[in-house]
Amino acid sequence: MNSPYEWLIGTRYLSGARRQGFISFVAAMSVLGLMLGVAVLIVVLSVMNGFERELRSRILSVTAHATVTGLQGSFANWPAASAKALQDHEVLAAVPFIDAQAILAHGQHVVGAQIRGVAPELERKATGLAQKFTAGNIDQLVSGQYHIVLGSALAAALDAKVGDTLFLLAPEATATPAGLQPRMRRFAVTGIFSSGMYEYDRALALVEIHDAARIYRMGDNVSGLRLAIRDPWRAPSVVRDVALSLGGGFYVSDWTRSHESFFRSITVMKSILFVILLMIVGVAAFNIIATLVMIVKEKRSDIAILRTLGAGPVNMLTTFAIQGVLIGLTGTLLGAALGVLVAHNLENWVHGLEHVLGTHFLDASVYNMSDLPAYVEVLDVVKVCAVAFALCVLATLYPAWRASRTAPAEALRHD
Repeated sequence: MNSPYEWLIGTRYLSGARRQGFISFVAAMSVLGLMLGVAVLIVVLSVMNGFERELRSRILSVTAHATVTGLQGSFANWPAASAKALQDHEVLAAVPFIDAQAILAHGQHVVGAQIRGVAPELERKATGLAQKFTAGNIDQLVSGQYHIVLGSALAAALDAKVGDTLFLLAPEATATPAGLQPRMRRFAVTGIFSSGMYEYDRALALVEIHDAARIYRMGDNVSGLRLAIRDPWRAPSVVRDVALSLGGGFYVSDWTRSHESFFRSITVMKSILFVILLMIVGVAAFNIIATLVMIVKEKRSDIAILRTLGAGPVNMLTTFAIQGVLIGLTGTLLGAALGVLVAHNLENWVHGLEHVLGTHFLDASVYNMSDLPAYVEVLDVVKVCAVAFALCVLATLYPAWRASRTAPAEALRHD
């Protein structure tokens, strides 16, 4: 009884509209459309967030946070440089590596690959690739034994498995009395890893760093240092500081730069999808306008009586705005709840649907991953709900303004 009469009348009109067939249907469609629009927006943004997080996690598991390499492709006196880099409290590890290209041959299968020479005892400090092995382990890379570890997709392309032998052909040739001969070496496959990133699983092979140095004739030099940084987001600034502390003259890179196109495309796609899917919410807002216009037309006599009893235009505007706000609030809250529920269970539902249909929706060779992860960010949910509710509030202004402009004498002329 202490509530403002605008609230009492507005909620009564809205409950009365539910007893009117067509008006009730339009109001229900407004709530349903708004709910679906908000839910779809939240699910799509959550999928994009999950894709970005999963991609970032997998990238950081197979590549270093940052690298410092020589301008000529060779890095001399790397032990001293590694010790100098570790003096920076942001650097957790600084390990040497050799990066080169090669052709791998196994039977009738010939595939180009990226060869990474690593020190097994140090590699665990730089990345999590050592924990991604599906067969064998990184400790089996022993200097002088010429062992090699293949990515899962690369092993499939070569039709190779643990225990097989293959040939590595370096792009450099060796001069012999018989002419130039390709530099070739037999390797034994001792391990297979699966990072979950097709880009790496299809192209990357690991060998022991001293074996790589002998094949590519680098002596005691390496290609550079790979850095593990305490806060990966600070990698661009930290790697620059490390290079300057070493005296400069190095090429620096970091994971945000080498994979910039991935993350930029995800950000752009999120913005585009947000704008496009917001049109669904816009359609629901137009339905709110239609619902309130019909209620205003039906209640012209009541409005006239209230105006005669002393209700002002602002009171009438508030009365009908309350109805639109309630419709918008209901649809927005239901949509947020539905969107969060679907996003949290999306991956399991997709796997179930794939099992039923006997197909796979995501091709790892195209999307770099085979799962459809979703991660709900509170800020995205708040943003979607705020925009949707704001559109609903704007949609109530015109019908409420029409109700406030109703002339009592004109409305009661034929009553």
